[in-house]
Amino acid sequence: MKTIALVAHDAKKDDMVAWVRRHRDRLAQATLCGTGTTGGLVAETTGLPVERMKSGPFGGDAQLGARIAEAGLDALIFFTDPLSSLPHDVDVKSLLRLAVLYDIPLAMSPSTADLVLAGLLPD
Repeated sequence: MKTIALVAHDAKKDDMVAWVRRHRDRLAQATLCGTGTTGGLVAETTGLPVERMKSGPFGGDAQLGARIAEAGLDALIFFTDPLSSLPHDVDVKSLLRLAVLYDIPLAMSPSTADLVLAGLLPD
């Protein structure tokens, strides 16, 4: 079973929920995990089980980075808000760097997430 991490900045959480709802049946075939607030929101609104890490600024990004380094993630779906500065920007950059370093499929928008999901869990 593939493991997919779901992360979204505050301004993109509604986009993440909409994306998961659109792909609910396919995502039900995967193990989902996510940072605290995003994971909770996705689980609450879609009924899908999501393993919740800590909130991003409190170590959730680092926890997901560790999963990548330990070969425990198959993809990272991270909807970022390019117009907001974040106090934990260093953690975000570290997570993205690890995804690239370990060649983990990374999607940062709904359209790229569609493509990653289609490649990871084809119809």
